[in-house]
Amino acid sequence: MEYFILTSKIVITLLYTLTLILLCIFGLHRYYLSYLYGRCKNKKPVPKERFKVLPKVTVQLPIYNEMYVVERLVDSVSRIDYPKDLMEIQILDDSTDRPAEIAAACAERYRAEGFNIKHIHRENRQGYKAGALREGLEKAEGELVAVFDADFMPPPEFLKNTVDFFTDPGVGMVQVRWGHVNLDYSNLTKAQSILLDGHFVIEQTSRFNQGMFFNFNGTAGVIRKECIESSGGWQHDTLTEDLDLSYRAQLAGWRLVYVKDMTADAELPVDMNAFKSQQHRWAKGGVQTAIKLLPRIFRDKNLPFRVKLEAFFHLFGNISYLLLLLLFLLMFPVALFWRHLEWESSIVLNIFAITAGTLSFVLFYIITVKEVHGKRWLGYLKYVPLAISIGAGMAVNNSKAVLEALLGKTSEFRRTPKFAVTSRGDNWRSRSYVASKELTAIVEIVFGLFFTVQTVFALYMGYLPWIPFLLLIQFGFFYTGLLSILHGSGKKGIPAGVNAIIPEPALPRDKEF
Repeated sequence: MEYFILTSKIVITLLYTLTLILLCIFGLHRYYLSYLYGRCKNKKPVPKERFKVLPKVTVQLPIYNEMYVVERLVDSVSRIDYPKDLMEIQILDDSTDRPAEIAAACAERYRAEGFNIKHIHRENRQGYKAGALREGLEKAEGELVAVFDADFMPPPEFLKNTVDFFTDPGVGMVQVRWGHVNLDYSNLTKAQSILLDGHFVIEQTSRFNQGMFFNFNGTAGVIRKECIESSGGWQHDTLTEDLDLSYRAQLAGWRLVYVKDMTADAELPVDMNAFKSQQHRWAKGGVQTAIKLLPRIFRDKNLPFRVKLEAFFHLFGNISYLLLLLLFLLMFPVALFWRHLEWESSIVLNIFAITAGTLSFVLFYIITVKEVHGKRWLGYLKYVPLAISIGAGMAVNNSKAVLEALLGKTSEFRRTPKFAVTSRGDNWRSRSYVASKELTAIVEIVFGLFFTVQTVFALYMGYLPWIPFLLLIQFGFFYTGLLSILHGSGKKGIPAGVNAIIPEPALPRDKEF
């Protein structure tokens, strides 16, 4: 029995050490990206030349039950400063019942105003968003295709500032940065904005300027039709069809351009359950894409090793959530074991490693806030700990997504509900499209309680340097779990993704947007 206990302790210690080392490597990668960004942040992409004759552009608007935002979307697209005869608008509508009628009426109204706009309604959701984009592409008149999700509001100068990059025949896609129309709606949206801005400001900029693979984000970008077709088209064997296509395009030799200094505003999820659903889809789709494409990437003899390595960190980045969850589970038993063996120096080293890894994220997001908010950055700095805490609190949700991808479990494409919420006075809780409640909320609260016990234990044992880290994690789990229950309770809407007759809403008025 003693042999079994000793063996178990050794195995747990080795597993914990390996997990901590891998997480430190991911933390070092954050330092690396921050360093690269500092070297290239002032570089700006410039078109090879200007079009003498502008190309025809098809603007694709994939929607599914978007009755609150479809009019706002089409209105924003109609204001894009581009010749009407050179811009085709496709509403790729997989909606059911009343939302489909709203979209059709919207298309008819703008068609009467002289726009070349088509409402393409599918009776099924085969292939989900990828299927809708593929079907629309078959009918597209433009040689370039711009894509906007339902919650986006492209600026009038969007096409004027992006199409000229396609004067270079080697350019296949152009991506712009996402803005946030409801940034100041709540603490949740402020934290989300920091997490997203870290990707769009530091990650995308660094990868693009250093000649490494980066991704088209599925919306707020323009793609050459030939690029889509020659790269294998839109495919739906992953939940991130955009990430999949952009990597296949770069493997096929196409170049992508990232324009950091231009933004297209979008609506951040205001419902914790919707946010978790979005994160689950992105995390699972990223790992699915990694499994699908990384072997091909590493076999490609024409790609430098640094490009392959960065592709690994990018596509498999969400594995860190699974590692983080494992670390959380092992911290308590390992601390007891090491204390029993009087390995005080190992405990100090452990604290140092955890602190260094955490600080990599702190630095990463401090740089992000300074770059995005300029002189007002100090006012948003206080939300960096909240963003990191929520990131830790998402470990259960995103680990579940990673495990599903690794085990090959398939799932449907679950859209993120949009409520046309842009200011604090907007009420979303009484609206339709409810993000389904998950068991993960209960698990998150259990983890919060578990870390409360660990915090008390750390105080008792005198591990004071652990306390800030433990409190950060504890708060993250309680915040995500309790807010999920709060946001999922007392709502009378229709679950998102359910084919049902939805009560007729009052059509949105211009002044509401």
